[in-house]
Amino acid sequence: MISGAVRNELIARYGEPHRRYHTMTHIEDCLAQVTASTDFSDEQRRLMEVAIWFHDAVYDATRHDNEAESARLAVERLKAEGANQTFIDEVSRLIMLTAGHFVEPDDAIGARLVSIDLSILGAEPERYDTYAAAIRHEYGHVPEPLYRAGRAAILSRFLESEPLFADPILARRYETRARANLAREITSLTA
Repeated sequence: MISGAVRNELIARYGEPHRRYHTMTHIEDCLAQVTASTDFSDEQRRLMEVAIWFHDAVYDATRHDNEAESARLAVERLKAEGANQTFIDEVSRLIMLTAGHFVEPDDAIGARLVSIDLSILGAEPERYDTYAAAIRHEYGHVPEPLYRAGRAAILSRFLESEPLFADPILARRYETRARANLAREITSLTA
């Protein structure tokens, strides 16, 4: 569905020098989980795959419209490639879900996508710490006290989510470790 030229454009975007976490490594990790989602149809996995490719295509930690701009870019590129409007609309919708990671109870594909996007939270502690350091680097423009307070508030909101992962399969896989990682980072931020 994504041409070589668009794929190359996206790879270049994920290689921008200001990125440390929102890179091709994140995309590759997410794509591997989409491929492993054999409980979804081929069409659903294709939708998730395209949404993953585009979901962080526009990323600037000083802005608040990254998901909207990423969805806009996806719409433009997919239209130019001749994708049907229903497919384009669904990809755009899925990308926008990654802004707040909230999905309706009957949205299985959305639940899987946002859970995949958050799966780093349930990584082994060392890998999680590398992720947290990369996020800090991406927000290097924010003074330390403001970053600590803001990051702790965001992580606390995640901890308050029940469940943290909307997809039940990924919740079973990641929930416990994610909660431990979040609590550990919050402690370090507020110490």
